[in-house]
Amino acid sequence: MTGWKRTVRARFRPARSRRRWLGMAVWPLVLMALAVAIPAIIASPPKASDSGAHFAETPGVELEETRETIAIPVYRTASGIVEQVPLEVYVRGVLAAEMPADFEMEALKAQAIAARTYIIRRLWLDDRSQVPVPDALVTDSVTHQAFLNEEQLRQQEPPGDYARKMSRWNRAVNETAGLIATYRGEPIQAVFFSTSNGFTEDSENYFSDTIPYLRSVPSPWDIASPRYEATVTFSLRQVAAALSLDDNLLAGLSDGTVEARVIEKTASGRVKRFRIGDREFTGRQMRELLGLASSDFVWTQDHDEVTITTYGYGHGVGMSQWGANGLAQEQKSAADIIAYYYQGVQIEAFDEERWRQPEKEI
Repeated sequence: MTGWKRTVRARFRPARSRRRWLGMAVWPLVLMALAVAIPAIIASPPKASDSGAHFAETPGVELEETRETIAIPVYRTASGIVEQVPLEVYVRGVLAAEMPADFEMEALKAQAIAARTYIIRRLWLDDRSQVPVPDALVTDSVTHQAFLNEEQLRQQEPPGDYARKMSRWNRAVNETAGLIATYRGEPIQAVFFSTSNGFTEDSENYFSDTIPYLRSVPSPWDIASPRYEATVTFSLRQVAAALSLDDNLLAGLSDGTVEARVIEKTASGRVKRFRIGDREFTGRQMRELLGLASSDFVWTQDHDEVTITTYGYGHGVGMSQWGANGLAQEQKSAADIIAYYYQGVQIEAFDEERWRQPEKEI
């Protein structure tokens, strides 16, 4: 067949709210008053960042000393070494690896709480799943939480940015030190991801369990993310290899006698079930086997080429990092952000003795 083109739509677009831009009106008298009241303020030109936010603050915030006795054994994937990292230093390393330093401070603080909760839960349950050695609790990869130590941060950050960014990460950790999110008195599964398609996802639509605090919520702020939309192109042979399609299905896709289509979507607009001929895949399988950014996608086939456009970046369950930044730009606190993305949870100081060993499974 020639000249045919087929598109499978696997999404809907939520209504996009108008962006709210904060204007600033600077009056000479106000500046004079501020100059008298706060002589330590340093004015600097705005600096563009990944988040679109601008900051003018003095570097120099150090990570506060604590008397913590908890050390997190982290498996370093590059070296194969297990590194013992003090808890709050670990939280800072996750924060630095997982969220841009120039995100709003309340978003950084929400991320710090989520990162701390994640590792405390693993400690509480003695959960060493997907760790290649028995003496580590977690890896430094996105299999668990990405983590960078101070040496790595110094190497990856330009000299002029290192002190400023470290100051922000330290402040976010200091101001949330010891705080975790709990549900019915137990540390939650504080999963998070980069960018939604406009909604987060119910846990059971991507993972196996229905978790009451991991419910779908609108997240319209994510449209500001540079990862909101992406397009990738594959040959049919590449698709067939990734999905383990047999030669008959490959030939049928090529000549148009086999159809590729969405057969079910979730309420958030992501693919729940996708069918190619007599083979069926979950949206998660399609995302992971093809290496897609999201399970909300549009499949377009033109002869022996498949183009897939995705909306969002990540599994979509729990806290959206770009959504957290958007909420912070609307003057929401870290506690507000946690309560929005993890419904019905509480924020409390963790009890080292209580959560050092598992009491029961959730």
